[in-house]
Amino acid sequence: MKTFTKLDSHKIVLNSLKYYSLKKQHTAMKKLWMGITVMLLVISLKAQQTVGTPEQIEQFLKTTTYVVLESNPMLMYNSVIKETVEKHWTLTKFEFVTFSTEEFEKARMDPNKSFLIMNKEIFEKDKTKAKYNYLCVQLGGDYEFVRQMPDIASVPIAYDDVDEEFYIHKLGALCRFLQNHILLTQAHPEITNGKKAISYYYKNLTGDIKDKVLYLTKEDLSKQVDSEAKIKAIYPHKFKIVTREELQTAIDSHDENVVFVHKVGPEGSKRKARCFKTIVGAADAKLYYFSWHMIDDKNTEGMLAKDFKKLAKAKKKA
Repeated sequence: MKTFTKLDSHKIVLNSLKYYSLKKQHTAMKKLWMGITVMLLVISLKAQQTVGTPEQIEQFLKTTTYVVLESNPMLMYNSVIKETVEKHWTLTKFEFVTFSTEEFEKARMDPNKSFLIMNKEIFEKDKTKAKYNYLCVQLGGDYEFVRQMPDIASVPIAYDDVDEEFYIHKLGALCRFLQNHILLTQAHPEITNGKKAISYYYKNLTGDIKDKVLYLTKEDLSKQVDSEAKIKAIYPHKFKIVTREELQTAIDSHDENVVFVHKVGPEGSKRKARCFKTIVGAADAKLYYFSWHMIDDKNTEGMLAKDFKKLAKAKKKA
């Protein structure tokens, strides 16, 4: 039988530490790529649909963008998107057109026109079979169906059956995000598909918002953190629980001190669903943070305690 020396013992300890360190790194990387995979699922239906080619971007910048109104005239979305575009859309000239009208069908065949349109998306690999509403920028042309029109930028705004009151106050920032995304892909032609775009965004998520005021509406908070006292116990930086109107004012005024939560969730529905949480700048429409979780009795819809703990520890990236 071999006799272990003191040196042998040290080697065993060092090897054990090395093993656990590698295991920890592997677990962290696994979680990172799981997050990226799900983010890809949400932000892009097909990788090529969220990034325009250099030629498509050049074409888009020469177009007149037709803002597509919903065919139901009673929807608040129609009046809000009109006001939003007039305040926040700067990349191209714009006009308004109503979906499914003869005017729309004629306009969408024109390659000199682009469209800001709400589309519904379902992901085949998503076991929850959730349907989402996306705000998309598409190019016109000789396409038989709207879904065939090239999609050069898109952002999820809500689950399909969620009432519009939960998201219309955030449309200004989301419109600016779409324009930023188009300019980003123009400036970085190496971003040739949705996967590379998501990788770029993910690498640049700082999570560092300690110099900002985090605006939260009551719908953004899970039961774990549904009061100022609960949040203050784990998050030392500035935040404010605000109304939707206060948040819209910050977005419309391009308040550089404010960031806010853009939550995509079922808004109280009991079905099995994911809750996605992104923190966006009210002024720059920049993405600062992204996380998601499956909703259950313990982890209800909205920001969780662990989200605030991560934000409390976040540091600026070099």
